[in-house]
Amino acid sequence: MTGEGVKESGILSDNQKTKIYTVSALTEEIKDLLEGTFDFVWVEGEISNFRVPASGHYYMVLKDEKAQIRAIMFRPQARYLKFMPEDGMKVIVQGRVAIYEPRGEYQIILDYLEPLGVGALALAFEQLKKKLAAQGVFDQEVKKPLPYLPQRVAVITSPTGAAIRDFLKVIQRRFANIEIILVPVKVQGDEAAGEMVEALDLVNRKLDVDVIVLTRGGGSLEDLWAFNQEELAFAIRASRIPVVSAVGHEIDTTISDLAADLRAPTPSAAAEILVVEKESLEEKLGQLGGRLQLSLKNSLAHQRQRLMLLSKRVRDPRRQLADLWIRLDEMSNKLAREAGLLIKERRTRLNGEARALMLHAPTKKLAALAQKIDFQRRSLSFLIARRLKDFRMNLSLLEEKTKDMNPLAILKRGYSITWKLPEKRVLKRAREIKKGEQVRVTLSEGALECRVEKII
Repeated sequence: MTGEGVKESGILSDNQKTKIYTVSALTEEIKDLLEGTFDFVWVEGEISNFRVPASGHYYMVLKDEKAQIRAIMFRPQARYLKFMPEDGMKVIVQGRVAIYEPRGEYQIILDYLEPLGVGALALAFEQLKKKLAAQGVFDQEVKKPLPYLPQRVAVITSPTGAAIRDFLKVIQRRFANIEIILVPVKVQGDEAAGEMVEALDLVNRKLDVDVIVLTRGGGSLEDLWAFNQEELAFAIRASRIPVVSAVGHEIDTTISDLAADLRAPTPSAAAEILVVEKESLEEKLGQLGGRLQLSLKNSLAHQRQRLMLLSKRVRDPRRQLADLWIRLDEMSNKLAREAGLLIKERRTRLNGEARALMLHAPTKKLAALAQKIDFQRRSLSFLIARRLKDFRMNLSLLEEKTKDMNPLAILKRGYSITWKLPEKRVLKRAREIKKGEQVRVTLSEGALECRVEKII
């Protein structure tokens, strides 16, 4: 075979010619042979070196005990996966064998990937459950309590499903005067989760309800998959109104069940949890009323008996008042005598202190202090006047120095300041400017813009 990429060698004899391939030609023939032989293949192996670059493609290596092969799933196919591949995961893949010519490597371009031994949906459920649990979405501390007897309940579900019929039947039987507001949504399919998130937001913004019930009937894991979405779990936790999740049968558990403030095993059970039977309430109220009446009767009888005992122990208040008047007179006389003695004692002490004060009159000390203060005031005035004179003299000297150092005064003596344009940098040396460059010359009055014609 001769042609582009293949040459005949003259190293051997004329009768024995050998084909010599270029690398590109050999790789192309191997690619045609390999891709023509293996169209679409199924491969079982373990994932390693899994990575997702910014492009969104999935790169990985499939391996077993003896060999390994590179594999790639491009983003359009990867976005349909319900779970995230991980290192160490055993999988079954389907794809086509291809050669990546720039590196001469063969690989599998994947169209399908599923975990080995467990369904893709079941694995996706466990991965999301683990992720949300780590973020605290399922923590009991963040869940809101339900009101004892809600008056208005919003039910987010399909208007034609069995769930709403079962729910309303129980409500009608147990407490018919509760107001039920149906918010219709899809509960199955790709659009269902988004509609339920919008419904939760709508109820929180527009409706004045006490509880939200998110419900649907039973079904397979695929049927209930809309209730296993991450955005629905966050919407439930963001709700300011308590949310009850009642999805499927008692054996079914969804992400919405785990994120809700309360999980009910069935739609009917959700209705039973929210309301109690009217007859039960009436019976309980009757029992409480009877117990209250009995308690009041017993309390009145006890108080009546106690009043009779106290009335026998009470004395005639006139006798007690007479005793108090006599005691008051005695205390008044005693207080007058003690007050007189105290006043006499204080008057004697006050006269003695007045005589001592006259002997130590402060007028002499005040005169001496006044003379001393006057002398210090005159001295202070003299010192202040002398200090102000010194300050004025120093200020005059500083003003003269300032005038001498003022750049404008220097300019008036015939000097100028030259600036290099356009950066407006002051020139100090001739070598800092080139012929033809612009300069600005500042004079004592005005300025000039010039072009340099000669540097000396």
